[in-house]
Amino acid sequence: MELTAPLQFDHVDRQDIYEYVESHGRVDAEKVRKALQMEPRPFGHHVAILQRSGMLERDGNELRIAYEDSDTQEFETEEVEYTIRQARQEDLKGLVGAIRAAIGSGAYVDAETLADIIDSEGVLLRHNELESRIFFVACVDDDVVGWVHVKHPEIEKLSHTAELTLGVLVQYRGQGIGSHLLERGTEWASDHGYEKLYNSVPSMNQDAIDFLEAHGWATEAVREDHYKFGDDYADEVMLAKEL
Repeated sequence: MELTAPLQFDHVDRQDIYEYVESHGRVDAEKVRKALQMEPRPFGHHVAILQRSGMLERDGNELRIAYEDSDTQEFETEEVEYTIRQARQEDLKGLVGAIRAAIGSGAYVDAETLADIIDSEGVLLRHNELESRIFFVACVDDDVVGWVHVKHPEIEKLSHTAELTLGVLVQYRGQGIGSHLLERGTEWASDHGYEKLYNSVPSMNQDAIDFLEAHGWATEAVREDHYKFGDDYADEVMLAKEL
C-alpha cells in the first residue's frame, strides 16, 4: 500500500478492521475479531479482501498495516558495515532507544517529541485520515543505529510538503550513515510526489544545521527565543529543501 494513497473502503466492517490494526501496529487477528464483535467467517472474508487490496499483511496469526516493498541497501566502510531499510513494527523498541540516545542533550526537540509519540502509541507506521508517517533505519547487526522519518499531514493545502527528521548514534557518526539516510528519505519523498521537505531545530544544534545546509537545505526563517532550556532561551531555526 502506498502511504500517500487516499484510504478508500467499500465496506464499513473493513474500515473498522483496518483502523483497529492501524491504531495498534501489530495485533493478533483473533483479538481484532473479538474486539469488533465479528463472526469468524465474515471477519476472515474482510481480512482477505484487505490483504488482496494491499492494505493489511498477515504474519502467522498477527495482522499489521501492509508495508511498501522497499530495497535493503548495504554499505561498508573501513570501520563498519551497515544496512538501510524500511523500518518494521518489530524495530519499535530499538528505534525509540536509538532516537533518545542520539538526541542526547535534548537539542533536537522534534526528535524527542517523536520518540515520546511512537513509544506511547506503540505504532511505527501510520496511515489514516489525519497523518501518514514512515521510517527508514540504519542497522548494524540488526541493531538500530540511525533513522530517518518522513511525516505529512493529510491536509490538502499541505499535501505537497513533508517533515523530515533524522539522527545517528554518536559512536557511528562520520561513516556516511546520516548522509545515506537523508538521501533515502529525500528520494522516497520525491518519488511520492512531495515538493518540499522541512525540519526545525534549536539554534544550539549547530551540527544539525551545518549537516542539512551541506546537503542543500536552506534556512527559511528563525523564531527568536522559541525554546527554553532551563533558564536559557534558544531560537528555532526552520530549514527546508525544495525537491
